[in-house]
Amino acid sequence: MRRKTFDLIYILLLFAEFSFSTTNPYFQIKVIDEQTGRGVPLVELSIVNDIVYYTDSAGIVAFYEPGLMDKNVWFFVKSHGYDSYKDRWNYSGEAFVTRPGGYGEIKIKRINRAERLYRITGQGIYADSVKLGLPTPISAPVFNSSVMGQDSTQALVYKNKIYWFWGDTRKPGHRLGLFKVAGAVSDLEVKGGLDPNIGINLKYFTDDNNNVRIMFPFEGDEAIWIGSPILVKYGDNEKMIVHYSRMKSLGERVEHGLAVYNDKKNIFEKIKSLDLKRQWDCPRGHAIKYAVDGVDYFWFADPYATIRVKADYNSILDPNSYQTFTCLKPGSRYLKDKSELNRNEKGKLIYQWLTGTDPIGAREERELNKAGLILPNEVRYKPLSADTNETPLLASGSLAWNDYRKKWVIVAGEAFGKTSAFGEIWYAEANDITGPWSKCWKIVTHDHYTFYNPVHHTFFDQKNGRIIYFEGTYCSMFSGTKQPTPRYDYNQIMYKLDLANIR
Repeated sequence: MRRKTFDLIYILLLFAEFSFSTTNPYFQIKVIDEQTGRGVPLVELSIVNDIVYYTDSAGIVAFYEPGLMDKNVWFFVKSHGYDSYKDRWNYSGEAFVTRPGGYGEIKIKRINRAERLYRITGQGIYADSVKLGLPTPISAPVFNSSVMGQDSTQALVYKNKIYWFWGDTRKPGHRLGLFKVAGAVSDLEVKGGLDPNIGINLKYFTDDNNNVRIMFPFEGDEAIWIGSPILVKYGDNEKMIVHYSRMKSLGERVEHGLAVYNDKKNIFEKIKSLDLKRQWDCPRGHAIKYAVDGVDYFWFADPYATIRVKADYNSILDPNSYQTFTCLKPGSRYLKDKSELNRNEKGKLIYQWLTGTDPIGAREERELNKAGLILPNEVRYKPLSADTNETPLLASGSLAWNDYRKKWVIVAGEAFGKTSAFGEIWYAEANDITGPWSKCWKIVTHDHYTFYNPVHHTFFDQKNGRIIYFEGTYCSMFSGTKQPTPRYDYNQIMYKLDLANIR
């Protein structure tokens, strides 16, 4: 009798397990941008006992809570740069009867000028969509080469592919991950890659176990950061050269120099070390190539173009060839000679390209203006918000020529913004590559969260530059936020901006 009872229970358990696996236990919630109808990633949904969920890159949450299925459940709604409709008690959100296999939709209003599209890196990009069995646009929707998080992107088109490089990479095995640069490639849309409006299929450089591997196999335990990858003619070929920094800590650099990409090994190899005291005589930030008077230069911007060098191999390797854009007298160093401003006999402040002289960027210019050494009408790097009287201090970002606007444009992060210290993103325009930069528009805002090192990918521009794409690192660091956003924190997020609507 006991044996028969045991067999019956076992059969019932197998039937229950089979039934659960062949039916959808989840209630699907999709949060959409009411302007575009597209799902919105990074939307926080929470219920009255403070359980929190975040939409995946399709704007989906797969809800399943034992005891709360087939119940009327209220979901609070919150998202950076978006607003949702409020009930009569002024709560943002909506209630649904959470039936397994059911569907609920929430529309939210976009405040940001830029549209948040998807997360590029990390685990679980489409985790909720996969739980629901929904199709996803990328080939690795939940896990790719053991990457959990990645910091600060550098990218360029090389040999008909997009090469991507990141500073630090988190892996699942330990809090300390990969600190000597990770890399990947993806296909251009014209070569079979995805439309950047949809996503990016990253193919990482991996080891024999399909785990992302280091791109700078340098000795020592210090982290390696890179900047400004450029393509330089070398005989009949083209070489990819980057600037690297060996970092003992966030603020202590113990070595820097230039490295070249080895196409056969898919690693970077050191060309030469540079003088630690000469921080301006090398590539930094993001590079663009632009000719003046028939001479090609690489211009290095972060976000303003204050360093340049002739675009040939020998000049790139020679620190004495680098020029800085400055209003200091020739040979002056800012920290020592900040009062040595270059004025003509009529007192007019002269900005020019010099060697062996410190550049004057936005931060230095503000200090000089505050000290009364530069007059308000002499300021070049103080763009005024088109919406308010704000003059944001743009501290990191990228510069590019835009065919649609017929102007030089910057996408950059603000230092010490009001809503978030390092999470406000601005778009600015100028007629000349060196400015002056007089007008700007806020395009992305964050509520006490950091979004640093934004970069505009010109190789993704569409409609003659009317549609631009940019990404940045979404991170709780420096924000004061006590609870990082699950999955999204310390990862790259893509945005789209339509310049036809910028005004």
